[in-house]
Amino acid sequence: MLWTLITFIGFTILVAVISYVKTKGDDQTTADGYFLAGRGLPGFVIAGSLLLTNLSAEQLVGTNGQTWAVGMSPMAFEVLAATALIVLALWAAPRYLKSGITTIPQLIGLRFDRSTKLWFCIAYIILYLVVQIPVILYSGSLVFENIFGVSQLLHITKFQSIVVLCILISVVGSIYAIFGGLKAVAVSDTVNGIGLLIGGLMIPFFALHVLGNATGSEGLAIVDGFKYLVQNYPEKLNSIAPADSLPPAVPWPTVFTGLVFLGLQSWCTHQSFIQRVLAAENLKEAQKGALYCAFLKILGFMFLALPGVIAYALFEVQGNQVTMMDDAYPQLVTQVIPAPLMGFFAAVMFGAILSSFNSVLNSVNTMFTMDIYKEFINTNASEEKLVKVGKNVGIVFAVATTIVGPMVYFFPAGLKTFLDSFVMLIGLPVLSAVFGGFFFKYLPKYAAKVIMVFHIAVYGIFMITMSSDLHYLYAVAVLWPIELIMMAIMNSRNKAKNPQLKAWEQEDVKAVDLTPWKYRKIVSVIVLICVIAVYIAFSPLGIGA
Repeated sequence: MLWTLITFIGFTILVAVISYVKTKGDDQTTADGYFLAGRGLPGFVIAGSLLLTNLSAEQLVGTNGQTWAVGMSPMAFEVLAATALIVLALWAAPRYLKSGITTIPQLIGLRFDRSTKLWFCIAYIILYLVVQIPVILYSGSLVFENIFGVSQLLHITKFQSIVVLCILISVVGSIYAIFGGLKAVAVSDTVNGIGLLIGGLMIPFFALHVLGNATGSEGLAIVDGFKYLVQNYPEKLNSIAPADSLPPAVPWPTVFTGLVFLGLQSWCTHQSFIQRVLAAENLKEAQKGALYCAFLKILGFMFLALPGVIAYALFEVQGNQVTMMDDAYPQLVTQVIPAPLMGFFAAVMFGAILSSFNSVLNSVNTMFTMDIYKEFINTNASEEKLVKVGKNVGIVFAVATTIVGPMVYFFPAGLKTFLDSFVMLIGLPVLSAVFGGFFFKYLPKYAAKVIMVFHIAVYGIFMITMSSDLHYLYAVAVLWPIELIMMAIMNSRNKAKNPQLKAWEQEDVKAVDLTPWKYRKIVSVIVLICVIAVYIAFSPLGIGA
């Protein structure tokens, strides 16, 4: 236990020291310096920060629990993200950097009007503060408690343990997000990302080794464990789920429809992801970061999906009873990781939780300061004033969400999943506003508001009445095309009513160099080939059945 504590504290301090050294002396007195890291992030830092902003301890436990229950189809959330990152690199990033924006609501305001910007900004902030950050705090604390037994170590109740962990995550995460700005968040994400890749990839190899030994290996246990898995559980290794599957499985028709739209929303319009790209040194580095991250997401099935299937096979061989999805990964980890490495793995998990928290908190601070305070409260605020407001409001938001986070403990288990799905209430209207705004040049100013009201009403009705009978990705697959069609109709009608109306044109504010990366297209093709190869491997054409 002492060695576990030492390695945990050691790696956590290492991340803090590296973040401090890399950000020491940076200009944090300007809005660009604080909120966008001085527009100076290189590609590899963008990739690491994108990965860690997306990944959390909850995903490690949740997705592996899903694959334990239904097989490999949930790997689609990881592997298909690579296609959305290609769109980010080749289509979205050049347009975002051309406008020199700080936030996605700012872009919506440039395309439509100030009131539309305010609508979307308020909706995003409420969603983040009421749902996303509290859920990150609670689920991260719960994962840490389940794997490492903090309540037993400290001799307190499980709820008290979650309260302590929520406070710890909030305090440490706030130090990065509030006092270090975006660059401190991005650098810590990169270091933690390296740790996550190492720590996460350890699990399937250790688990296959244990499985090989449990099934009487006479040679290399890892190889024998993999052979046993393929020979005895090919149905679990099949990522192609039936069309009528319900969550957590991913029906095959939705893989290249609803899931792709969901990926575009996450990777091309989600503020906490996009802010890393907006902070790029130039377009070339932004494209490098997005495409590097695409490769990392493809690799993600190794530690976010495969361990769940291995756990299923191992527990059956051992006769262990696991009744709940979320228990599968914690039980596997405690069983297969050697004791000397447990502290390092704990630090990696803690870093993943921190990353999700501080990234979203930093984005909320940015949107409130730049899109509400600067635009509607104090239009003449100086750069120093904006940074001060960002830090102060960050403290308020951190305290508020820390109070709300542990309260999720008292909600029914199903409600948390329901709250998570609320992201799509705002996510798809944002996607429509951004993509539709670029696609259709004659949209009326009210178009994005109409889409938001329509989507919230229809998707909300679906979640209340039909979500138990039909996979929500089907709703996404149908709603986004409908919303684009609505925008196309509004576009043509507005043009017909106003023949003299000029097409909307995006202004180049010369914020950064827009010279693209010369290898972007060939790398994108390689990414697509890798996506196809992974799907073939985990299908009846490969090792699945």
